Amino acid sequence: MTSALNEEQILLRDSARDWVREKSPVSAFRKLRDSGDVDGFERAAWREMCELGWSGILIPEEFGGSGLGYRTLGLVLEETGRTLTASPLLSNAIAATGLLLGGNAEQRQHWWPKLADGSAIGTLAADEGAHHAPERIALAAAKTGSGYTLNGEKRFVPEGGTADLIVVAARTGGSAGDEHGLTLFLVEGNASGLSRRPLKTVDSRGAADLAFRNVELPGSAVLGSAGDGFALLDGILDRARACLAAEMLGAATQSFETTLDYLKSRVQFGQAIGTFQALQHRAAKMYTDLELTRSCVEAALDGLDRNVNDVPALCSLAKARAGELWHLVSNEMVQMHGGIGMTDAHDAGLYLKRARVAEALYGNAAFHRDRYATLMGY
Repeated sequence: MTSALNEEQILLRDSARDWVREKSPVSAFRKLRDSGDVDGFERAAWREMCELGWSGILIPEEFGGSGLGYRTLGLVLEETGRTLTASPLLSNAIAATGLLLGGNAEQRQHWWPKLADGSAIGTLAADEGAHHAPERIALAAAKTGSGYTLNGEKRFVPEGGTADLIVVAARTGGSAGDEHGLTLFLVEGNASGLSRRPLKTVDSRGAADLAFRNVELPGSAVLGSAGDGFALLDGILDRARACLAAEMLGAATQSFETTLDYLKSRVQFGQAIGTFQALQHRAAKMYTDLELTRSCVEAALDGLDRNVNDVPALCSLAKARAGELWHLVSNEMVQMHGGIGMTDAHDAGLYLKRARVAEALYGNAAFHRDRYATLMGY
């Protein structure tokens, strides 16, 4: 059972809801997309989000944050998901999570205040292929004296074109497919030998491919322990999955509500199309799936805050359910809006495109169904 929201969480959720409606409606995202901005987000809007304290939700107070936890961050991400708000909020939180789980005192002191106030943007660079497969990392980190030299590539890194801090998963031992031999590194965005290729994505966000060519790092850049980084990476990814699922839940909820309003107002054959039984059944299916997914997402976020033993299973369940839900609801949104839903003039297509990217990010439903079954002993 998930916990009830406290007063502080309710106030933050409500203020986030008001802010995105006023400052970051879907029309703002459409304008950003049409502008061709390579950052993939509006800098002024991101500054306001940082001033509201959202960038520091996971960071302890002594480092400039609020330390309110994952459930609270999920509430904000759900509201930003409703309006398709493009920002580094999620990727920044993932970098902060890396420091929370594996950072030492010096690393936290250096980066957490910057991530909290928005003077630096963080992200995670893990995947190297078309599909999510963290154990298949091949980017090489060769030991050179007291440091390491990185060579290889990372694909589709969220906020990869703008990040100042990149948590990079690399291989210091073993071979692609092995869980052992992975090490995480803190790489600065201006590191010599690092190049970025911004991508033109279907959801119009700021992803990029990264190439590492003899990027030299000191030993102090290691996050956690060298060679034993898979468990740390998996922990970071689980938190990314649960938080992304919260954003997806918000977007799916808005997609459903927009579609439901259309069913009530669109008149055909002399009556609202929402009175047709076939459409009522489809709407009921979406509603029940929304409620089920909400339970899964809230359970995962609460589990993270309480540090329960089955966090990996809860996070995979939440991500799988959120992916299946938004796939269904984004399709139905287009179809139930008929001809207008197929045009760029309507917002349905924007939700569908973001849904397809979010489904694949950090593992699609098939990946997480398989992982969940394995974790449960099947």
